[in-house]
Amino acid sequence: MKYLHKSKKSFQIIEIIEQAIDIIVEIGIPISDKTERANEKMAMSFLAVAGVINNWNDAKGLNDKRFLKTREIINFINKNFEEKISPGSYDDIRRKDLKLLVLGSFVLKSGENPNAATNDPTRGYTLAPDFSELIKKYGTKEWKSSLENFLKDKVNLQKLLARKREIEKVNVILPNGKTLEFSAGQHNLLQKQIIEEFLPRFGKGSQLLYVGDTSNKFLHFDKEALAKLKFFELAHEELPDIIAYNSEKNWLYLIEAVHSSGAINEVRMLELKRLTGDCKAEIIFVTAFLTKSEFRKWVAEIAWETEVWIAENPDHLIHFNGDKFLGPYREEV
Repeated sequence: MKYLHKSKKSFQIIEIIEQAIDIIVEIGIPISDKTERANEKMAMSFLAVAGVINNWNDAKGLNDKRFLKTREIINFINKNFEEKISPGSYDDIRRKDLKLLVLGSFVLKSGENPNAATNDPTRGYTLAPDFSELIKKYGTKEWKSSLENFLKDKVNLQKLLARKREIEKVNVILPNGKTLEFSAGQHNLLQKQIIEEFLPRFGKGSQLLYVGDTSNKFLHFDKEALAKLKFFELAHEELPDIIAYNSEKNWLYLIEAVHSSGAINEVRMLELKRLTGDCKAEIIFVTAFLTKSEFRKWVAEIAWETEVWIAENPDHLIHFNGDKFLGPYREEV
């Protein structure tokens, strides 16, 4: 498999780096969510710790007493892999380039000063003994069987990290039974609250037509229903966070979930009104916040003729609607 497409290095160097990436993939280190350059740097750092330039049989580790400090890793890379990495970027070796290999216990923190603080650049790195023996067999007939034996007692880091990401997701179950999986974060948590708490109270019977996630803009999208309402093109950059429709009242809710930006101010409302000029439904503009303290930061910007909902007080709305709702409050018995 070819991993490097943009590299202009010599063929021999690209070949050994791609072999290093292949080993990294085979032992269960996830690389798909990283850039090509990040994977290249991880591979070169791995090669440096192993002391490999063009032959995997040269690999050395803890049993061979080979320990490299972060600056020595950079020097090795610059000397052997046509790089000009700044010596001042030694912290990247620890925080980025070797992080997953250390997490998987393939590379060990050790050396001349094993008790050094984690941010001490004199701390050394070395290969775990069983790993250094394994990679000597890369490219030989023994590689596959040796790899299988090596991985029997190892935790698959890729599966472990994938499981962690699943745990961090925020799940929402819609009335039709469909489950939406939001990635973790305050903004998506608020969107979950809007769907599960706001709509059942103030949009009873409404159908969710659109909701986006920070990692998936079209997490839920009912294109046909929106087209029937003559809603504006969903590729438009002014798309609200959540769209819901109450067919009985012919109300369309345009809801903004505000964490760090996005309140419906006068300008935003004017834009949305123009974009929905041909819409068959009556529009309700809602700005939602997780807490009152968040609302206080934005209160001066909220547009008139809109609604505000706060998740920590889910039974109430704040109406920025002049005398439309003016009247005595009737105490329920």
